[in-house]
Amino acid sequence: MHRLSVEELAKLGLNRYEAVIVASQHARSLNNRRLRSLEKMEENPAVEIEARKITMVALKDLLEGRVKFTRTNSM
Repeated sequence: MHRLSVEELAKLGLNRYEAVIVASQHARSLNNRRLRSLEKMEENPAVEIEARKITMVALKDLLEGRVKFTRTNSM
């Protein structure tokens, strides 16, 4: 399992708390897509489902820059 380092997150412009929030939102989105695929699987058993853990996929996507995020000043 790949561990997130503070340096990797700094390259993305995130601290570890922001990274957790961004990755969790992305994981939720990936999980919703997976659930829709499972519903389609009842009709068509040939539908492929991602076998890896959603959280690891979300973290990998975040590190590779596939997740878009913006900061808002809510304070």
